[in-house]
Amino acid sequence: MSKTGRYTKMAGMAGLAVLAMSAPAFAQEAEEAFTLSAPETAYIFNTLLFLIGGFLVMWMAAGFAMLEAGLVRSKNVAMQCTKNISLFAIATIMYYLIGYNLMYAGVDGGYFGSISLWGVDDSGGVAADGTGYASASDWFFQVVFVATAASIVSGTLAERIKLWPFLLFTVILTGFIYPIQGAWQWGGGWLSEMGFSDFAGSTIVHSTGGWAALMGALILGPRIGKYVKGGGVSPMPGSSMPLATLGTFILWLGWFGFNGASQLALGTIADANAVSTIFINTNMAAAGGVVAAMLLTQLLYKKVDITMALNGALAGLVSITAEPLAPTLGWALIIGALGGVIVVLTVPLLDKLHIDDVVGAIPVHLFCGIWGTMAVPLTNGDTSFAVQATGVISIGIFVAVTSLVLWLALRFTIGIRCSEEEEMMGLDKAEIGVEAYPEFTAS
Repeated sequence: MSKTGRYTKMAGMAGLAVLAMSAPAFAQEAEEAFTLSAPETAYIFNTLLFLIGGFLVMWMAAGFAMLEAGLVRSKNVAMQCTKNISLFAIATIMYYLIGYNLMYAGVDGGYFGSISLWGVDDSGGVAADGTGYASASDWFFQVVFVATAASIVSGTLAERIKLWPFLLFTVILTGFIYPIQGAWQWGGGWLSEMGFSDFAGSTIVHSTGGWAALMGALILGPRIGKYVKGGGVSPMPGSSMPLATLGTFILWLGWFGFNGASQLALGTIADANAVSTIFINTNMAAAGGVVAAMLLTQLLYKKVDITMALNGALAGLVSITAEPLAPTLGWALIIGALGGVIVVLTVPLLDKLHIDDVVGAIPVHLFCGIWGTMAVPLTNGDTSFAVQATGVISIGIFVAVTSLVLWLALRFTIGIRCSEEEEMMGLDKAEIGVEAYPEFTAS
């Protein structure tokens, strides 16, 4: 070995010796640099819960799109896909421009907040009690809920409503109607002070969408040929049960974010346990809804109806959404199963009343939303049936009346229904110009 090489080796060994002697100091400094305080750790986990829950709920938009695509006829599939992607975009923009601050900024026991633009505000920093989170993560989690309410309306009014009147309604629903009634509870308004409880939105989200859909169906009328003289109902089978089933599974998955992240915190062991409980109760309620719907359709019609089974799952999910934390697994099963029963019984009821709901959204989201909200006192003693009824009725009246006025205004100005010729042709051709299945619908 050369002299230079020997000196280099000795210098390297000396350096290693110095590093070895100072390793504890380096380790201590590194540990201090990367150790987070308890509030900082809670802040990170709370923010992560909002973000993960938010993108799961955003994925529910795909679930609604696929469910509706499967339950409408082939000539209207592209229209439903268009409505679902556009309503999500509109909900996002309107909640930024008006909705969020109208729902949360300065409600203080009143009826709504301020009409102003939302902006990121993390000036408060990390909360000492571990409840802090990034404000952007909260906004993201809230905005995907707004889009869910609008998606409910889309399915009910499928196959006969024009695109642009529907989107104009979506602007008002997501920018004003949804945020105002949401402020009454989640924004700290008068229902919150009364003690009304709606954990993740059986009424605030699902019944709101259901009431808006019901009013739209009443003003719009049924599809051509759906109801015949003498009270008969003409079946109009959907285009794809596999797509509808895929959509249901996507919604089922997204609901873990919908309910689970509504705990609003993941920074403590108690919060982690709560989110876990919410997950298993949510899953059990959906399972109960499926089995109950299947058993009841077999009993009533001597066959299992796949569309009822799918809506049974959604019925169970909507039913448990108002209180997914307090029930035991047994109670979650019962609540979800009764939701499945409600769907099976109310779908034919709507047909008897000649209310055409293409995908069964009114039974699932409105009727089961009411049931789930009224069931809260069965497992949560912090509220009462009277208070829950007050919330259901007040929100129902507000959303129904405002939606009815808006639908009537649209009907008598720009019109909301396509022509008979366009409806028979299919809205893919008439409204969109692109068919979902050109090879199958051309003939």
